[in-house]
Amino acid sequence: MLKLENVKAGYGPAPVLFGVELEIQAGEVVTLMGRNGMGKTTTLRAIMGMTPASSGTIYFDNIDITALPSHKIARTGIGYVPEGRQIFANLTVFENLVATAHQSTNSDWDLERVYELFPKLKKRHKQMGRTLSGGEQQMLAIGRALMTNPRLMILDEATEGLAPLIREEIWQTLENDLKKAGQAILVIDKHPEAMARIADRHYVMSKGKIVWSGDSQALLSDEEMQRRYLGV
Repeated sequence: MLKLENVKAGYGPAPVLFGVELEIQAGEVVTLMGRNGMGKTTTLRAIMGMTPASSGTIYFDNIDITALPSHKIARTGIGYVPEGRQIFANLTVFENLVATAHQSTNSDWDLERVYELFPKLKKRHKQMGRTLSGGEQQMLAIGRALMTNPRLMILDEATEGLAPLIREEIWQTLENDLKKAGQAILVIDKHPEAMARIADRHYVMSKGKIVWSGDSQALLSDEEMQRRYLGV
């Protein structure tokens, strides 16, 4: 579904990515892990066209999307939940959800289904985004991405800064609702044990390169890799 071949990118004269190779199949949940400042968010921004790749190729459904602008990449079927959530603070929950909604005759996600997934949002559908808790804002960001009916959803630090109980609630949503529904997901997170439970495969990044990849069993058993690249 998604494939990165030798992708390089950076900010002005400062390179950040040095030949990233990564792929995701339909229905897979895949993680991208590593310490802060290693290029994970830049990789996601390159996929979304927000930090364009300087070289290499990005394919989505075998179509080269490397040079497409962000809005056209989103229309190919990639939903993006950015770091920091970035909801519309001055819009209500309802307005946030419908603002970027994309529906078709084959659409699975609509307002009713998002409210079923996150009942707290339904209770607060008239509240302004800025009045929500951090966990509720994260639920809203995920719901907003689902309303675009993506074939691939990308989540950048989906549980960063959340209380442990809310963090677990988000993880359970990914595992018990989205994964079981066949939603392809690429997620950045810092918790190997939780990600091993949720995801099918894992990539570890260091200094702008993929330095390790494997399944969940390999992730948990490779203590040296975790110590060296994940800081656990």
